[in-house]
Amino acid sequence: MVIQNLLDSLPDSAVLLSDGQRQLDRAAVAEQVARFVGLLAARTRPEVPVGILADNSPDWLLVDLATQQLGLTLVPLPLFFTPQQWMHVIVESGIGALFCADPAQGAALGFGEVLDIGGSLALCESSQAPRTAPLDGVQKLTFTSGTTSAPKGVCLSTQQQWDVASALREGVAPLGLERHLCLLPFAVLLENIAGPYTALLSGATTICPPLAEVGMRGASGFDPAVCLDAIARHAPHSITLVPQMLQALVAAARPDDPRIASLRFVAVGGGKMPPQLLAAARARGFPVYEGYGLSECASVVALNLPGAQRDGSVGQPLAHRRVEIAPDGEILVESCRARYLGLPAQEEAWLATGDLGHLDSDGFLFVDGRKKDILITGYGRNVSPEWPESLLLGTGLFAQAIVVGEAQPFLGALLVPARADLAPAQLQQAVERVNALLPDYAQVRRWRAVPPFIPSTGLLTANGRLRRAAIRDAHADLIASLFDQPESST
Repeated sequence: MVIQNLLDSLPDSAVLLSDGQRQLDRAAVAEQVARFVGLLAARTRPEVPVGILADNSPDWLLVDLATQQLGLTLVPLPLFFTPQQWMHVIVESGIGALFCADPAQGAALGFGEVLDIGGSLALCESSQAPRTAPLDGVQKLTFTSGTTSAPKGVCLSTQQQWDVASALREGVAPLGLERHLCLLPFAVLLENIAGPYTALLSGATTICPPLAEVGMRGASGFDPAVCLDAIARHAPHSITLVPQMLQALVAAARPDDPRIASLRFVAVGGGKMPPQLLAAARARGFPVYEGYGLSECASVVALNLPGAQRDGSVGQPLAHRRVEIAPDGEILVESCRARYLGLPAQEEAWLATGDLGHLDSDGFLFVDGRKKDILITGYGRNVSPEWPESLLLGTGLFAQAIVVGEAQPFLGALLVPARADLAPAQLQQAVERVNALLPDYAQVRRWRAVPPFIPSTGLLTANGRLRRAAIRDAHADLIASLFDQPESST
């Protein structure tokens, strides 16, 4: 994708980027991309990767486009990472310069030479040469929080990212989407590609105010009332959410809430969505479409779309993807060409995702759980924890749930109440209603209420997935207490 060619193909009057105050049409975007291209090319070492540590803004996206114009590697540093994780990313990726909102923050990370302070971002350079060589053919190096404290780098080419955006544009074209409001950080690949890239291809407006203005508070807080007001104010046609955000919005919205009247497409991904939540969202007026993706595949792999939607599934694979199911039930995706930092690109035709699932006769994909997360009880029963977890979340009384019980005679759970005013008896009744829907070996016999799992403590990924091993380690004593008494105890 040649960025200038893309911009030249759009109408002169098209407003492409906005933060709610400033609007940039096609000419202004082209001018600002050229400015960032000049800044990046004027560095002492113009060929080495550049990082970005910043809140959502038009400038974030302009930097992204400028690196593509130069064939340069961009390394987003998520704001929710710890300083130790930032340093790991910086060292491993060989970043030579950093875009950030505060030069003092750049200096604290080793980028003490300020090359430019313009707009909302400063460009700071390191005086020391990076220890690693530039990354050939890698436009974006995205680090996932994964299952350890050291983030893992996934290498993506420009073409991989725009292929996904092109398939998404084709899929949502019947809806005539003209305004997309960004609610997730741009360091999260799902928002970066499925939002602005898809909007750019359509000539639509990407609205990207600071995250606090759309309800995101710090690393993990979310205020659904602020978010609903932002949706009302900006009147977007599309937004992208993770399930926890959708759950909070549904709880805060009214039936046929006028604040969401503009929405035509609400994409939800990043974790399994309970059927009850999907039904409740639609009852409130949210046009919800569930999807599935992987960083290794440049985000979205499958998505429910207008005219091709099946409840309980994550949709059909995008036009440029093929999906198959291995004999053991693992989901395989063709032609991802997955590549991790420090390793050669995968040569196998099919990427083993680590997710279990199945395809129905019409090609809709259903995700049944993580292969490595399968619990084998003390009686030898195999249980995907996401099965009872999705039912627990579907009650609306739990914001998060993790089911445990490997090699135990029964299953237990750590539960995060959806509200502080819920009494233990109410929560117990909700657990009992869920158990009535499950066979005995998959029922939750004992549970404990716990504080929210959040990214800043390393217990949740950026897109809302539980970091199960980290949670089990952090709450080892509490989990042990679930099983240190006879099953009949409550």
